[in-house]
Amino acid sequence: MVLTSNDFSGLLNERFFKNFFPIPATNSLRLGESTPDFQLLDITHNNRVKLSNYRGQKPVILAFTRIFTEKQYCPLCFPHIKAMNENYEEFTSRGVEVLMITSTDEQQSQKVVRDLGLKMPLLSDSSCLVFRAYEVGQALGAPLPGQFILDKEGKLRYKHLFSFLEPNADLKTLLNAVEKL
Repeated sequence: MVLTSNDFSGLLNERFFKNFFPIPATNSLRLGESTPDFQLLDITHNNRVKLSNYRGQKPVILAFTRIFTEKQYCPLCFPHIKAMNENYEEFTSRGVEVLMITSTDEQQSQKVVRDLGLKMPLLSDSSCLVFRAYEVGQALGAPLPGQFILDKEGKLRYKHLFSFLEPNADLKTLLNAVEKL
């Protein structure tokens, strides 16, 4: 598998132009509050996922990530995607579901699932409506990454927004936050 290549076909699409101008992550969601509900297609398991269906059932990690095309991964997000996938069972064994959200469309996302052997749900938000609802920001043609941990009742207990110093929350930080639920 090629992580990145010189093939930028498919990069200049409608989503790229809608997310071209930088918008900083200005998330106004507060700890202890409910977060916006959504329903997206889970490409990994070919079903629809509604966030509110987890309420009263189990905590959820929302991991917003940048995948530009099926051939182009964000170099800051790719290691995070791999680590989350490799440790998916670590989260589920603690009773937590991980929902990875990407702005790639269904076809591109299917290739990502196959190429990376994803076990965790990969939710396609090609309209970027959920990215915008969570105010993660955008730059260079794609929404920015961010991680949110919701408790069993759907209340926000942890959030990490993109910065150049720390583009994604590391695994240890996420696992520690899960332990505090």
